[in-house]
Amino acid sequence: MPSVASTSLDITTPDGVADAYLSHPADGSPHPGVLLYMDAFGLRPWLKQMADRLAAAGYTVLVPNVFYRHGHAPVLELPEFIDTAERPDIFQRIMPIVQSLTPELAMRDAGAYLDWLAASPLVADGPVGITGYCMGAGLALRTTGTYPERVAAMAGFHGGRLATESPDSPHLLADRITAEVYFGHADQDRSNPAEQIDLLDKALETAGVRHRSEVYEGAHHGFTQADTSAHNPAAEDRHWRELLALLDRAM
Repeated sequence: MPSVASTSLDITTPDGVADAYLSHPADGSPHPGVLLYMDAFGLRPWLKQMADRLAAAGYTVLVPNVFYRHGHAPVLELPEFIDTAERPDIFQRIMPIVQSLTPELAMRDAGAYLDWLAASPLVADGPVGITGYCMGAGLALRTTGTYPERVAAMAGFHGGRLATESPDSPHLLADRITAEVYFGHADQDRSNPAEQIDLLDKALETAGVRHRSEVYEGAHHGFTQADTSAHNPAAEDRHWRELLALLDRAM
């Protein structure tokens, strides 16, 4: 595996300062940029490992703490292995923080993250890729529709509430998307039932978005996250194949 370099940094946003993790090939040259959106458990060692793996594949990867308004990561103290069946209190503490990140706030922040990537000498010129996990899949979709000219590829994995009846549902931005899009859904995911997957697919098809949407059988919400009880190694491996192929193809 090619060597990578990483660092923690701060990004100034319209509302404050977001702490973030940056990983990139150690050659010091500019590489295509990737914005990695965290899941609800936040910026932690496993997500840093994921960023490092993308960096080893030739990308400069930024992982912002999207909950920075509530403090530096880790915003909540988490066990090394997260089993929500044994620790239901974790979700009880996390959900108010998740709900406080409104679409308006998230997209204001997204502009700052994209600006940082565009200004960094470690990032090659041109649009970036975005990948997101759980709640991050919705942020990825929303960012891709809000800043279409700045995103070439977008992937979302085990996302929830991507296409709902809400007037601010992320799928309603489909007609603005110019990037190539991939979704890897979990079939054991109550937050993303089949009717919502179908609604998302129809919105993307109607908008003429280059996309592929796949349902991973036997996978639960959070299947890519190896530090959680939802982890599915086969589904995680499949996610890596699809994500790297998308980035290579589109960028």
